[in-house]
Amino acid sequence: MGAILSEGIAGTSPWGLLTGATDLSYGAINVGAGQATGMGWSGAGAISLGDIISEPGQALSVMASNFQSNVIPMAMQGVAVGIGFRFGKRLLRRQISSVNRNLVKPMLGAGIRL
Repeated sequence: MGAILSEGIAGTSPWGLLTGATDLSYGAINVGAGQATGMGWSGAGAISLGDIISEPGQALSVMASNFQSNVIPMAMQGVAVGIGFRFGKRLLRRQISSVNRNLVKPMLGAGIRL
């Protein structure tokens, strides 16, 4: 679920959110395929923790915009992951029980299950 949220809101993985480059800056950017340039924010494709610390207003603005444009796909992915895990748990019920019975219980005790 964390990967879905970080991809949808920050445009990067959870690891990239924590350790990504601090590249959010204001300056001249190319606005088209030709020679046209303009002033704007560069590096807004993937927001990192460094971007949030260095430019909090712009980083949060980009994240809010990403959230608004990606809220429906993120919700659908969250529902699909939940259904997938429920189906997978039912499908692998015997294998999980075997692991609990033969490996986990003798090694770690009666109170821990997979």
